Amino acid sequence: MQPRNMSMSGVVDLAAVKAAGEAKAKAEQTRAEAARQAGRTGGEGPSAGAVPPSALVVDVDEAGFERDVLQLSAEVPVVLDFWAEWCEPCKQLSPLLERLTLEANGRLVLAKVDVDANQMLMQQFQIQGIPAVFAVVAGQVLPLFQGVAPEQQIRDTLAQLVQVAEERFGIIGLEVDPNAEGAAPAASATDEIPAGPYDALLEAAVVALDAGDLGGAVQAYKNVLADDPGNTEAKLGLAQAELLARVQHMNPQAVRAAAAENPRDPAAQISAADLDLVGGHVEDAFGRLVDTVRVTFGEDRDAVRLRLLELFEVIGADDPRVSAARTALARVLF
Repeated sequence: MQPRNMSMSGVVDLAAVKAAGEAKAKAEQTRAEAARQAGRTGGEGPSAGAVPPSALVVDVDEAGFERDVLQLSAEVPVVLDFWAEWCEPCKQLSPLLERLTLEANGRLVLAKVDVDANQMLMQQFQIQGIPAVFAVVAGQVLPLFQGVAPEQQIRDTLAQLVQVAEERFGIIGLEVDPNAEGAAPAASATDEIPAGPYDALLEAAVVALDAGDLGGAVQAYKNVLADDPGNTEAKLGLAQAELLARVQHMNPQAVRAAAAENPRDPAAQISAADLDLVGGHVEDAFGRLVDTVRVTFGEDRDAVRLRLLELFEVIGADDPRVSAARTALARVLF
């Protein structure tokens, strides 16, 4: 039996999770403040949460990849255009992608990656030639196509991407306000981030988690999410607490024996993956579930996929093991 006060130290960095949550909250606060200012002056500023059309096509680098792509992909599908100044086909494809993205009116965001300036991203995506186009949806990487394709083919591909995002992940995109250009100044990284309204609850959840009070931690995180469903720290903290609660009374020997005897049994593999993750065997947990997705179908496959997404949340979007597993999952699913 697993002890009650199991530690996840080294598996998840709550400080990093909190920083990501604060960054998202700050961006939302900036948009909301712009809306309030517009209402106060009687102007025709953007509605709360709306973005200008210029925000739909952005340049992305390695430093901002997590914020501008991975985090954003929870709200809208992000299309990645890997290009270079010397690439002649890129000069044909990039303007087309920009036009189609603007026509989608918030259902897509185009993130342009200059491979000469971002060699690490090029290596991580294992790109052999450009132009190369990928998509990121809910943190999952999906390869789309390489080279220049006919416009109708690209339209069809992007339409399928939007459909998958809506039907499988419930992601419907961003609200676009054509009058919002220049209305909200970009938030400076040096601006002071005010304390959020849920800091006390989040701190209580972490204290409960460290003390082994899993029920208390779960409830504290759920209390935050009841009022703020998009709170990043609460979502990831809840995933961690629920994982610990699931394995708390498991018999590790019995679970692993069942998984070895039944490699196609989704429930057995899911339980074993939970144990793998708690034991710090992150790649084993991810690989086990990706392999199970490969050999299952229908509701069984969906159950395994959803548990894998939950385990991604426990580890954090910026972990390279998560990125690798997302790519592997995408290859199995698509």
